[in-house]
Amino acid sequence: MEEIVYIVHPIVVTLVGAALGAVYFAFLRWQTQVGSLNASLVVGAIAGAIGATMLTAPLGYCMFQDGQSDEDVIVGWIMVTLGLLLTLNIGSVILWRYFRGQRLLPRGDTTPGAFRGRFGFVYAMAVLSPTILVLIYFVYLPMLDTLRFSTFLARFGAPRTRFICVSNFSRMLGDLDYHSNLFLSFALSFGIIIIAMSLALLIASMLNQPIRGANIYRTLLIWPYAISPIVAGSIFGLLLGTESGIVNRVLDLAFGVKVPWLVTVPAAQVSVVLASVWNVIGFNILFYTAGLQTIPKDLLESASIDGASAWQRFARITFPLLSPFTFFLIVTNTIYAFFDTFGLIFVLTRGGPTESTFTAMYRVYVTGILASDIGKSTAQSLILFLIVVGITIFQFRVGQRRVQYGNY
Repeated sequence: MEEIVYIVHPIVVTLVGAALGAVYFAFLRWQTQVGSLNASLVVGAIAGAIGATMLTAPLGYCMFQDGQSDEDVIVGWIMVTLGLLLTLNIGSVILWRYFRGQRLLPRGDTTPGAFRGRFGFVYAMAVLSPTILVLIYFVYLPMLDTLRFSTFLARFGAPRTRFICVSNFSRMLGDLDYHSNLFLSFALSFGIIIIAMSLALLIASMLNQPIRGANIYRTLLIWPYAISPIVAGSIFGLLLGTESGIVNRVLDLAFGVKVPWLVTVPAAQVSVVLASVWNVIGFNILFYTAGLQTIPKDLLESASIDGASAWQRFARITFPLLSPFTFFLIVTNTIYAFFDTFGLIFVLTRGGPTESTFTAMYRVYVTGILASDIGKSTAQSLILFLIVVGITIFQFRVGQRRVQYGNY
């Protein structure tokens, strides 16, 4: 059997992870002054070693073997970093709860009567098991299959697949087209989130006023969210068609002009943003309306008596108290903008013109379905998934500090 030669030996990878874990836990112990230093070093080293190998060991450390490209090695170290971030964060939470004598999972104040007693846990698991089994079969197993396919050269109709380690990922490091798709996804998502949330807050504030028929207006403004992105794209296709679109017919009759909404670069991007905003704004209005109704009127009345203007009342009272709703909507709108706009783009512009609406999610479809490259498309989908997860974690870390919960 031929001996495997490594550019970076697995033992080195493990030792690097263990060293980083020990240093990180020692720093946390010095910062908090809680617990034993020796225990922190040992647990940190174990967590670091597990994190460094949890993603690379199942692949046989193939990305560090002799003959792999520099890009493969870079992807390998990225995988080591992701594993370390996961295990070190989980390990630190577990260890510091142990040092403080706290339960790993806090016990609730009350337990429903049906789940009390010796067999409460067994009964709870019996009730939950159908849902758990469905999730495992339809969500988690396909996710594992996606991870497996991302390391293969696999195509539709091909009788065989071939293991190619992390080449599907490493090739994207130098793929300028994919970088452009990612940048476009960020740009369109930013526009969708800002416009959809700003307009939703404005409309919800108007609906919160004591006007006749407010409930009817709320219903009419919220219903677009019940429409799927594909249907929304079809509606805007009928509205914005260059020759037969309703909008251009009105513009032609009124001003004698026709705007090529879907066939020119800036107009197509604007059309996608507007259609996406229309599709998701009802969801935002629903939550902002609910949030505005939880703000006590006496706070606003007291501020008005003290001489605060309408803008000052909004900036100093209303908007800060809406922060839990704003934070939640930022997360959900980010997920919508990156993933759910695919159906709208698929119907409305097909990624055109000249790939001006060719987002990263649309690239996954083109690579996997049209080009039949299943391995590469699954790798692209995993990268997009990790990006959105990273953005969401960042939003939780940064946004939660500015969110005001509690009774008003």
